[in-house]
Amino acid sequence: MFLLKKDRQPRSALPKLMICIALIFIFSCKEKHEPRQIEPAFYYWKSVLHVSSFEKQKLDSLKVKTIYIKFFDVDWDEAGHKPVPVAKLQASGEQLHGGISIIPTIFITNACIQKIDSSQTKMLAEKIMQLLKTMIAETGFDPIPEVQVDCDWTASTRENYFDILRHLKSLKPNAKLSATIRLHQVKYRNKTGVPPVDRGLLMCYNMGNLKDPGTKNSIIETAELKKYIGRLSDYPLELDLAFPLFDWKVLYRHNRYSGLFQDLPASFFNYSFASKTGNRYLVTKDTLLRGYDLRKGDMIRDEQSDIREVLAAAAEVSKHIRNTRLRVSLYHMDSVILSKYATHELESIYNSLH
Repeated sequence: MFLLKKDRQPRSALPKLMICIALIFIFSCKEKHEPRQIEPAFYYWKSVLHVSSFEKQKLDSLKVKTIYIKFFDVDWDEAGHKPVPVAKLQASGEQLHGGISIIPTIFITNACIQKIDSSQTKMLAEKIMQLLKTMIAETGFDPIPEVQVDCDWTASTRENYFDILRHLKSLKPNAKLSATIRLHQVKYRNKTGVPPVDRGLLMCYNMGNLKDPGTKNSIIETAELKKYIGRLSDYPLELDLAFPLFDWKVLYRHNRYSGLFQDLPASFFNYSFASKTGNRYLVTKDTLLRGYDLRKGDMIRDEQSDIREVLAAAAEVSKHIRNTRLRVSLYHMDSVILSKYATHELESIYNSLH
């Protein structure tokens, strides 16, 4: 009788293999689940800085130490054929208690970037920085660790805009320079380019087509967000994030976009002049309400930053963002807006990105 011999393997091979697999699993899990460091922040987007006691209480409760404040806009003056500062901030540094870091933000219209001559970009940057320094001194916000520029630039305006950013950076080398990034600028980066700044801030709102009557919610819709962030993880800049808290109402007349209402209360639709379907209201008779001339047949879409939708969008972005340190801003700081959200709801937005 013959005995068949089994193939033998060295005794140590299998245990070593199991140990290696276990170590790989442990380290991969650690990397995957290591929490991010989240810095809560807010935007302030009014021309007069007035922080109410209610707003200060919210800042304290949420442990907010950073606020982006719009200092002024830069728009194109058709009569003078030149860029001009508008909507300059009226403020005093005493409005905010100690420990709050201010990041001045300058909004530049894309029309201004489009119309300025390429030879004037340096001069515009110098004027922006000079005005910014003057306003910082007047408001008492110094020192300033960072300056942010907000512009919805396009492929056709990228060169002028990027030149302005380079000049701004050279004029204030001791401060970081950041730029807001729209979702389309992430998805189509080969066309729009990547701005020459230290850091970007991804605006996770205004993602739908506002002027399309078929849009569900142009402010925030997770299904729409997913169309833009497939390549977010390899974006060349480290990105902070901003999420919306605001709401508005969009008017369509003859099925065409006709404007925005931003100051109508929730009770606006309690009247009998409109019939409701979902978040859409059909005006059933000519109505004059709070100065708004509404006509029979007008359609109004009520758009909100629903907390569930904001959290869903944050969860989706969290899968793709690569940062281990992340500043998360809410737009924007206003008593009427903040009163619509419980403190724990706002905390949940920050916490969802850990």
